[in-house]
Amino acid sequence: MASTSASRSDGVAGRIKRAASNLYSENQTLVTDIRKALNLLKEIAVDLERDNQSEMVKQLEDAVVELIETHENCLHHSSAIQSVGDAYRPGPELTDFKKLLDAELEKVKASSSSSPQNHPLLHQFRQAVWNVHHAGQLMPGEEQEDIVMTSTQSNIKNLNCPLTGKPITELTEPVRSLDCKHIYEKNVILNFIQGGRGNVKCPVSACPRMLQAKQVICDPLLLFEIEEQRLLNRESARTNAIEDFTETEPHEEESP
Repeated sequence: MASTSASRSDGVAGRIKRAASNLYSENQTLVTDIRKALNLLKEIAVDLERDNQSEMVKQLEDAVVELIETHENCLHHSSAIQSVGDAYRPGPELTDFKKLLDAELEKVKASSSSSPQNHPLLHQFRQAVWNVHHAGQLMPGEEQEDIVMTSTQSNIKNLNCPLTGKPITELTEPVRSLDCKHIYEKNVILNFIQGGRGNVKCPVSACPRMLQAKQVICDPLLLFEIEEQRLLNRESARTNAIEDFTETEPHEEESP
């Protein structure tokens, strides 16, 4: 009898986890759409800045701030949904899932200290606008270290697959662990997990999380973030080229 009860409990927990995984994926699709909208607003702002439409650029920046708040709320919901799915175990009484989700959401928000005004996505918007007339120059009040730190802040936790060493921008089928968020080449990580009989430690150094094949997926946001990383790499290369040209440009000799 006890064995039957435990089996039923595991079955319910499994169904809840699958439902949470589906909700998580749907929410990540929404996050992806918001990121696409933010990129579109950035492109429009750059065009307006070229036409010296400063007031309209400011209005777009205000809209970007609002979208970033929505973006962060969606990410918080994704984390809360995943936490509920991972931790849920049925008890003797009916579960109030709304109450459970709200409690997890408060925990996630409490652990987040991000502010829209300090968000990397807002910095990227302002940097793109600034570069229209000041390419290669630092924005007012900014140091080179600030650029490096801001440009590396994203949901991408590793820039290279820990098993193949390839940059994530060159992976054929990138996947991400739902547990530790590290990114891998799909066939390589699945073979790695299979070699460990379905439950192995993440190959990223110092990562303590265990991997399971069903928890390693390609969510809609991952492909978008990898494409953003490609664009960031190209933009960084162009900026470095401008800086190198500026530093090596010969100065005219003063007349005696």
